[in-house]
Amino acid sequence: MAPYLWLVLLVVSVNLLPAFAPPTWSVLVYFALSYHLNEVALVLLGVASATLGRGLLSLGARRLRRVLPPRYVANVTALGQRVSERRGRLVATWAVFLVAPVSSAPLFVAAGVMGSLRLRPLLVAFALGRLVSYSAYVTGAHFARSSSLGPLLTSTIRSPWAIALQVLLVVVVGSLGVKNWTKRATP
Repeated sequence: MAPYLWLVLLVVSVNLLPAFAPPTWSVLVYFALSYHLNEVALVLLGVASATLGRGLLSLGARRLRRVLPPRYVANVTALGQRVSERRGRLVATWAVFLVAPVSSAPLFVAAGVMGSLRLRPLLVAFALGRLVSYSAYVTGAHFARSSSLGPLLTSTIRSPWAIALQVLLVVVVGSLGVKNWTKRATP
């Protein structure tokens, strides 16, 4: 029971971080390889914990709106309204949260700062996407127990390219508030 509790606490904590956290799948793979936990329980607890962490991260970002520059908040809020005003844009946003191949932390921070996006559909899309991906990773870990994949995965996560990608995501999300989204594009 203790490894499952540690797993939940660690996954929620990792998903509360806005950047530079290890991917949740790597935590799940570590627990799968180190503790030989039930794969179904591992995936379900991982999805629930990651979703809770991302939801809390987004709510925290909403609360921080008051300390951010007003122009930045106005621009990001306008972006959220533009996304919400058309169903196609909204569905595309949900799709990004469903299958985002990169860290979702900056996406949830942006959604929190936008304020107008409903978090529940984003969290559902996130959970469904993670259910599929975490299942694949944990199943892969189950089959890779006797191979040398562990050191390879660790070196990939710590690579300069992975760190550069995190920095790039932070810059991209930060730049969302620089553009004035209230201006309409002319056809």
